[in-house]
Amino acid sequence: MKHFQLFATLLFLVSLQLFAQKIDNFSSYHKINDSSYFRFHYDNDYFTSTDENYTQGYSFEIVLQDLKKNPLNAFLLNDANASQQFGLSIDHIGYTPFNIGSTEIQFGDRPFASAIMLKSFKINTNAERKSRLISAIRLGLIGPGAFGKEMQVGIHEATGNTIPQGWKNQIKNDAVVNYEVIYQKEIFAIPRYFSFQYEASANLGTLNTNASAGIVAMAGLFNNPFSNKQNRKFQIYIYSKPQATFVGYDASLQGGLFNRKSPYTIASSNVERVVGQNHFGMVVQTKTLYFEYTTTDITKEFSSGTSASWGGIKIGFTF
Repeated sequence: MKHFQLFATLLFLVSLQLFAQKIDNFSSYHKINDSSYFRFHYDNDYFTSTDENYTQGYSFEIVLQDLKKNPLNAFLLNDANASQQFGLSIDHIGYTPFNIGSTEIQFGDRPFASAIMLKSFKINTNAERKSRLISAIRLGLIGPGAFGKEMQVGIHEATGNTIPQGWKNQIKNDAVVNYEVIYQKEIFAIPRYFSFQYEASANLGTLNTNASAGIVAMAGLFNNPFSNKQNRKFQIYIYSKPQATFVGYDASLQGGLFNRKSPYTIASSNVERVVGQNHFGMVVQTKTLYFEYTTTDITKEFSSGTSASWGGIKIGFTF
């Protein structure tokens, strides 16, 4: 009952502003229990046979103990009783409307948009409390400078698909400065076989201003993500993370906070403030290698939009 009351309280506290994270490296089921690793993440709606909304994203992620000296860590949260991982990643995300072959603005649909960001993060894992505290700073750019057009056109030319023609109407250049905090807590577990958790996060900045809450279930053969012990050298498991979402601000829909000259944006009154989302996937890990496939389903993010889905892969290794 105590855990249920705490979870309900967290849901209430964040219910004013929840958001849907597109590139997610921080959920507990992504954990690599090592102080040094590299991981590549790639999302594409091609995996779900669509080509609209969140159309593509990728991330290059590196964790090194030497990054403890990163000066940005002074702004990140610390748990003195936790083990810590320090990392950097480069994230790129892109969005398109349904009719990518048209040169005209697709009124009532999502605007073309892309963003590129450098992310500095710290992961605190408290084995005694069975909790994780994560904080991150994202610095970057939304707009043509993020080369979303060049990325999508190049891929479509190489694969023989429809060449996107509407990128001239994309969200204009603006700064991305975001701060993110995530808290995860294990509620119930059958050691090595099952784990049930809650997750709450908040995000403040020029790309997204929001927060989120959800629950996580993991089942299979795995090391506990809230422990620093590696009892299994081989892990294989599935996971699911449903979450409720309330949106505060989304620059990929509404344009940048400072540059208001974008040719087309979604009005604030048309942004859906309540969004449902679920991540489902499978992970295989050895002592040195990491493989993951995930799918995500999300309800519509603006009043005239549609629900969407995409798939993603992660490949990583320790060193």
